[in-house]
Amino acid sequence: MKKYLFLLMVAFGLNNAYGEGVVLSDTALSDDNVVSEEPFVAPQTTTNYQSTASDSYVGQQIRPAFKNTLSNDSSDPLFLVGDNQFLSDTYISIYDEKIRFGQYIGYGINNNFVLHANMLYQLDLSGHKQNGFSSTEFGGTYRMSHGFNKNHLISDALFGLKLWGSSHVRTPEYADSSYYAGLRIGRQYTGLTISGTVKSTWVFDDARGLSYIDFIPEAYFRFKYDWHAGIGFDIRRSTNPHLLDHQEWLNLKLLRQYGNTQYVGRFDYEFESNEIQIGANVKILF
Repeated sequence: MKKYLFLLMVAFGLNNAYGEGVVLSDTALSDDNVVSEEPFVAPQTTTNYQSTASDSYVGQQIRPAFKNTLSNDSSDPLFLVGDNQFLSDTYISIYDEKIRFGQYIGYGINNNFVLHANMLYQLDLSGHKQNGFSSTEFGGTYRMSHGFNKNHLISDALFGLKLWGSSHVRTPEYADSSYYAGLRIGRQYTGLTISGTVKSTWVFDDARGLSYIDFIPEAYFRFKYDWHAGIGFDIRRSTNPHLLDHQEWLNLKLLRQYGNTQYVGRFDYEFESNEIQIGANVKILF
């Protein structure tokens, strides 16, 4: 009897061991299925999380012009030449039987301050022989706020002076000497920039001394395929309307960008005198 009981116990133990082996084998197969899914699921979860975090960060940040995708959009009203960069702006315009050629050069001292020089030459086709170089402008732009404030507003201080104007041309742009100071405020979006500028100019001239102030609201649009367009108004008020009339200009521009080079076409219309000015610019950022 003891012998049979011993054999029965051995058989029962072997049966349990075999059963546990089967269960362990099933469990191993189930684990294999789970393991095979984990490498597929985990990267998806990680990738989605990283993408969402990045999109949220970019969407909430209004970064300065020199750090974002607008850093080479030199026609943007809030554009600022970056540290150790040069901007060349060569332009021509036709206005009231006069052709004006100009050259602007801006250099970024750092990411907050830009120095520039600007000069015009006028060719008079009306027979009055008002030909000559304008006063040479030396000026600067200081960025007071990069847009990290509560309202994400960018603000710039503008200042400059003009010297050595031609004695054959007596307009505010060609005066012997003048000074200006201004303030520009605006905000940049992905496809739109809105800005407003207030600029006051004082002309020191024995015969044509005066001062005037400009109010310049602007909207600038960025489209696909690097096409950009801008619309603005220049509302000018003079302290001496007999020498310089009050003016209201409509300013339109359309441009195509290729890398750091922009080709700009401009059209300006003055409402009081019905005068038209057309022009073109080539801007290159180095």
